[in-house]
Amino acid sequence: MQWVTRIQRALEEHRLRLSWQEIRRADGVVESVRHVELLLRMIDEDGSEILPMAFIPAAERYSIMPAIDSWVIEETLRLCQRYLASKRERNCLFAVNLSGASLKDPAFRRMLLSSLDENPAFGPHLCFEITETAAIGNLAVVNEFIEAMRAFGCSFALDDFGSGLSSFTYLKNLNVDYLKIDGAFVRDIANNAIDRSMVEAIHRIGHQMNLRTVAEYVESDQILALLRQMGVDYVQGNGIHQPEPLENLCGQT
Repeated sequence: MQWVTRIQRALEEHRLRLSWQEIRRADGVVESVRHVELLLRMIDEDGSEILPMAFIPAAERYSIMPAIDSWVIEETLRLCQRYLASKRERNCLFAVNLSGASLKDPAFRRMLLSSLDENPAFGPHLCFEITETAAIGNLAVVNEFIEAMRAFGCSFALDDFGSGLSSFTYLKNLNVDYLKIDGAFVRDIANNAIDRSMVEAIHRIGHQMNLRTVAEYVESDQILALLRQMGVDYVQGNGIHQPEPLENLCGQT
């Protein structure tokens, strides 16, 4: 309950921030479109940075996620507008996480669709990341939402794949573009043969379904080398790119 008050105060006092982390090709090829994930941070009253794992569980439990996700969407659309206005040579694909609560919320979905109706040029620059748990029990609603967003050119990623008990069942029924392999499997593939086999199996199935695979939590050159051997398409993690403040991205070409 203390977190509820702190989150609401942070929203009122504009103390939420976005950082960014680049998602890069595993083979090192630089693509014409820079793919970045936008990461949420809260600035505490003393100026320190609070990571989302500290406050998101409370926000989910007490139904504050649609308000947080709405703030993230508004900031992301402003970022899109700045990028399009700057006419940079290299475009950006902004990956944004959406919670299950927001996906279920008709008002949130209407807000997002209305925003894209007003600014359809933003669509191809947006990739929405959803987790398997967010989709459970709401497949029809989620797929309907995906189709509506695809009309604007948006893409989708299934995040933290492999963490659920019915992962492959849901994968067959969700129309996504990217498959993000849960970092819990990736982080130890250099030392754990079972984790390595899991990552390889998820990657193979992803390719069978014409999905681009992304390995999260890539923290070392050894892990990167193994992922390259497997043929994983993209990598993300502090060993690839440390998260940076959003103004650093905005200042780059």
